[in-house]
Amino acid sequence: MANVSVIGAGSWGLALARRLCKNGHDVTVWSHREEGVRELREQHENRSKLPGVILPEEIQYTSSLEQAIVGKDLCVLAVPSVYTRSTAEQMKPFVTDGQIIVSVAKGIEESTLMIQTDIISQVLPQVNAAVLSGPSHAEEVGRDIPTTVVAGAADRETAEYIQNLFMSESFRVYTSPDMLGIELGGALKNVIALAAGVADGLGCGDNTKAALITRGIAEMSRLGVAMGGHIETFNGLTGIGDLIVTCSSRHSRNRKAGYLIGQGRTMQEAMDEVQMVVEGVYSARAARILAVKYGIDMPIVNEVNKVLFENKTAREAMADLMLRDKKIEHPELPWKK
Repeated sequence: MANVSVIGAGSWGLALARRLCKNGHDVTVWSHREEGVRELREQHENRSKLPGVILPEEIQYTSSLEQAIVGKDLCVLAVPSVYTRSTAEQMKPFVTDGQIIVSVAKGIEESTLMIQTDIISQVLPQVNAAVLSGPSHAEEVGRDIPTTVVAGAADRETAEYIQNLFMSESFRVYTSPDMLGIELGGALKNVIALAAGVADGLGCGDNTKAALITRGIAEMSRLGVAMGGHIETFNGLTGIGDLIVTCSSRHSRNRKAGYLIGQGRTMQEAMDEVQMVVEGVYSARAARILAVKYGIDMPIVNEVNKVLFENKTAREAMADLMLRDKKIEHPELPWKK
């Protein structure tokens, strides 16, 4: 049994807190909102973020980061990616050498182009930063629907420790040393999911969705490998697996935001209606900058950026994707003649 904390009381943080508690660990959840702490203590449910999922009474709640961090074997950092740096800064006085901090957010920091574990390591160099990611909607994990994810760490011992903490009959955990690939997959698939949602909002069909998923993983893989990730990671759970679920699921906030944009809403109107952080919006610019930096062709990411930030209509973007210069699907394959 371990003494763990979850920093962040959103849907994903609470679903993971429930899983850890069900596995027999002592769990403390931190929220920056005192009223949120009070609601969780009294109702054992976050009715706005994770309605219908009743949390075990054994879980403790606090608005004190000191109480949430000091003496914990592992901390799960479950705030939205745009708040990772500021939250890590607040954690500074309380973390200890070698303490395991597991990032479960998905995003690339626009100002620095850093992945989440790199941000954590920069702000908190004394900790052991790791990642847990994969095709895993909180709404389903909170209801024990079978889910499979990947724990990534710099060393095998840490990855296997995380694996053992979370593993259950409904939550299978693999391990991997490719933290960069895992995190890039998690961040980039949100941008592609926006495009998939836009296509749905325009009234496109299954053919379009399949094309966006397939060409999306090609874009993600090209950039990820150029940056030092491994192709096996993008062909696995945190690449194609996470892309499929985020592009297809009714639970996906990125797909929903894209759907609203496809129906004519502005980016801000879509984000306001979703009422949750749409990570793909924040990663889109960073993805395009990285594509230019590494010389990678990413037409879907480019068109998403134009729709989000340059007032291009969704229908124009779709037409331009379809009418680009003719291409060979796999240029490396030889012709017989």
